[in-house]
Amino acid sequence: MHARLNQAQPYALGLFRIVVGLLFACHGAASLFGVLGGAMGGGSIPAGTWPGWYAAVIQLVGGILVVLGLGTRIAALISSGSMAYAYFKVHQPEALFPLQNGGEPSAVFCWAFLLLVFTGPGALALDRLFSRGSAERGEDRAHEQAPAMTV
Repeated sequence: MHARLNQAQPYALGLFRIVVGLLFACHGAASLFGVLGGAMGGGSIPAGTWPGWYAAVIQLVGGILVVLGLGTRIAALISSGSMAYAYFKVHQPEALFPLQNGGEPSAVFCWAFLLLVFTGPGALALDRLFSRGSAERGEDRAHEQAPAMTV
């Protein structure tokens, strides 16, 4: 059973990346364009408004890059940092725990993106397509994911 789960791991990770990235991009699109219910219940955030508009741009662009698996680790690192900032600057001053301060989405996105920083994109990612091309040219592949540990 462990062998089968290990074989499916890159695909499960790829699906996780796509779902998380899509959800994140939807938040950005809602805030920037007023779609999907808009920002905070309707409308869009005025361009250049700090920090909401910039956060929405990071959500949209970062989410799309993560969905595509293009520059996944860098996009995930920036997205994770953005959500950490959102949590500690906006939510945490209201109450200690995410359940009390409405910061659950920020906390979950922060940790999900941080996981992708360390695991990489998984299967079905444009990153993998480009890394295969560099391997065919004989370039170093030391940046690729290490094999899964078995217990």
